Amino acid sequence: MITATGSTRESNVEQVETVLLDNYDRYYRLAYSYTHNEQDAGDIVQNGAYKAIRNAPALKSPEYCTTWLYRIMLNEIFDFHRKRRDSAPLNEMPAERPEFNREDILDLRAAIDALPHEEKAIVLLRFFEDCTLSEIAEILELNLNTVKSRLYRCLEKLKLDLSSEEI
Repeated sequence: MITATGSTRESNVEQVETVLLDNYDRYYRLAYSYTHNEQDAGDIVQNGAYKAIRNAPALKSPEYCTTWLYRIMLNEIFDFHRKRRDSAPLNEMPAERPEFNREDILDLRAAIDALPHEEKAIVLLRFFEDCTLSEIAEILELNLNTVKSRLYRCLEKLKLDLSSEEI
């Protein structure tokens, strides 16, 4: 006989699996934007998916499933970087936007990579994953105003960094 909590646990697992499958490419792009390596990004997403499914019964608020999954993926990314601090090579980037020249893209990528992990996460979630500021605040477990001020500071750093490279 399935109890109410057993039913909830099963529905949490199903919901986590559905959200994972629906957003797998987004998680992969996020991981790839940190690692610049297809295999490492795939490993990060696989580990994050495993942890999410394993811990799905503990999800208290299913309406925050997407936020919870982003947090797991970011934690996996940060763990990966902690383990590999010494090596952070800038691999070749795919030409995603043909209207920019390759040097500009590489300069932007290098400037974003130079940001601290939390700031980099804010920029990537906002501009590459199209998350709202509220969603970013939930994912990173920060106050909305903190996210706004950090995003503004990050953009100023990037602007300063990129303009100094042109000189």
